[in-house]
Amino acid sequence: MSQASPKEELFERTPIPKAVATLAIPTVISQLVMMFYNLADTFWVGMLNNPLQNAAVTLTAPALMAFNAITNLFGTGSASLMSRALGRKDYDVVSRTSVFGFYCAVVLAALYAIICTIFRIPLLGLLGADEATFASSNDYLIWAVIANAIPAVINVTLAHFVRAEGSAAHSSIGTMSGCVLNIILDPILILPWGLDMGAAGAGLATFISNCVACLYFAVFLIRKKGKTFVSVDPRKFAFRKDIISEVFNIGIPSALQNLFSVTGMTVLNNFTAAHGANAVAAMGICQKVYMVPMYITLGVSQGSMPIVGYNYASGNVPRVKKTITFTRIVNLAIIIFMALFYFIFPAFFVSLFINDQAIIDHGVKLLRGFAVVLPLMSLDFFSVSIFQATGMGKAALIFAVLRKIILEIPLLFLMNRIYPLYGLPYAQVITEFILATVSIFFLARLYKEMDQMTKARLS
Repeated sequence: MSQASPKEELFERTPIPKAVATLAIPTVISQLVMMFYNLADTFWVGMLNNPLQNAAVTLTAPALMAFNAITNLFGTGSASLMSRALGRKDYDVVSRTSVFGFYCAVVLAALYAIICTIFRIPLLGLLGADEATFASSNDYLIWAVIANAIPAVINVTLAHFVRAEGSAAHSSIGTMSGCVLNIILDPILILPWGLDMGAAGAGLATFISNCVACLYFAVFLIRKKGKTFVSVDPRKFAFRKDIISEVFNIGIPSALQNLFSVTGMTVLNNFTAAHGANAVAAMGICQKVYMVPMYITLGVSQGSMPIVGYNYASGNVPRVKKTITFTRIVNLAIIIFMALFYFIFPAFFVSLFINDQAIIDHGVKLLRGFAVVLPLMSLDFFSVSIFQATGMGKAALIFAVLRKIILEIPLLFLMNRIYPLYGLPYAQVITEFILATVSIFFLARLYKEMDQMTKARLS
């Protein structure tokens, strides 16, 4: 297979703003479509004006987030190694890493679906479902989590691999194909004029859309055979120590971050559930709304990380630094602008999703708290992206443990006691402020290491 010179040109010589834009714009568009896709369930279920149906989607969200743990373990972990292997021109490692990550992700997704099926009833109780919300939560769980596990994991994992190789447009199209279909199917399956399935319809739409996205990536791999290093050929699967250690070095901290997030969200939802279905619905809406600008900045970060990983592995330190600086400035400009709108007009954004004054009143206070944390959260998630791209697994692990176990979850208990319900978002504010301070230390160490790399090459 011949070397992909256009990709080398993109990673090595294209001006930073253009290179980042080439990879980030398709990724941001994909993230925006995913944003609408995530908001679609909340929006169309909210159109039923039934807090119990809305609460079902919110309460089941942690079980869906567990998919991210799987895709981060084998998707993010493998993609980081693939980008760095590309920088070293080690194309065999690129292919074998994608095969290893793909099949491990599929097996783990299948096991997760089986466990959720066996322990469905106690799982729903753990997530905070009660007698009023159990039936709708159960229906949503069956479609969105149990049936959807394998196609959802395949979709996101392959998107990571294709983006790591520099094909951001195809990665985004694959993801968006499912998201657009989900947005179209939601009202048909959820609302009374359609199939009137309520929350269960939202779950079914999610399952169908992910199956379609998987089909796109299957066609992509077939058509690009011989022109892409991404592979799912089982003959290339092997438990190679060098690949496993590198994938797990980045993947385990990333997966733990998501598992800890599931735990944190479960704690948050249980505290919220004590205030009734209206409070749960408001919290769910605010969580979706405040993640909108985060999706955009995550898209910019994900688009720039293959450039960082590639050039870090090839020793092009100035290009790594310029990419990090440029991406940070773009992300902060976007996130601060959006956070100001949320803080000034919270009622407007909450009322877009439901016409219930009690829920809007809850949402106004909650969304203002989430608006405060946005700039800090954007900086911290970008720092973790840098750690992942450069192979700093220990730093990513420390961040994962600090964020949820040491800081956020204990602070949720404290803030809920000090300011019941409305203090919950401020647990995140304190957490992300501390993490932003800690990130300075790790990034300074990374820059010092890169400067030493430059001196070693020049000497």
